[in-house]
Amino acid sequence: MVRESEIRRGEVQVEIPAATDAGLIFIGRIHTPWNSRMVAPRQGRQDGPLCRIEVFEPWVRALEGLDRYGQIEVIYWLHLSRRDLVMQSPANDGTARGTFALRSPVRPNPLGTSIVKLVAIEGATLLVQGLDCLDGTPLLDLKPDRRLFSPIAPPQPGDAEVGGDV
Repeated sequence: MVRESEIRRGEVQVEIPAATDAGLIFIGRIHTPWNSRMVAPRQGRQDGPLCRIEVFEPWVRALEGLDRYGQIEVIYWLHLSRRDLVMQSPANDGTARGTFALRSPVRPNPLGTSIVKLVAIEGATLLVQGLDCLDGTPLLDLKPDRRLFSPIAPPQPGDAEVGGDV
C-alpha cells in the first residue's frame, strides 16, 4: 500500500524555496465524501457522487448567471499535498517522470482543476458531480467550462498552416 508521504524508488525530492505571497483568496470550501487521498478517485467522473461547493461571502453574488452552464471548471488549492517532488513514480514501478508531465496532486503550487457537471445552485451552495478532491479543500475560483467558448483573438499570420482554415 502507498503511504501518504512515501518517497518511491526513482522519485526525487528537493528543498522548497522560500514562499512569496501570490495574494490568493479562498472563496469557499469544497465538501466531498473523501477524507484521504488513499480513497479519493484519481480523476473525477461526471457520474460520480454529488459534492457540495460552499461559496463564502462576499463572493456569493458572483454566482449570478453561472446556472446557464451545464458544466463548470472548479479551481482549488490541494492544501494537503506535498510540494517538494520534481520526479515522481505514480505507478510505483521505479520509472519516474517529471512532475509537470503528470496530473499528480504533488506540485510546487498544488492547484487542482476539475470540469464538473453543475447539478444545482442553492443559495451559496453548488451541487456538482465530477470532483476528485478531499473534503474541506479550499476553493480558489469557478469558471464556465472553457471548452464552451471559442477563441476570440484575431487571426494571426500562420494560423491557417498550424490549425487548418481560419
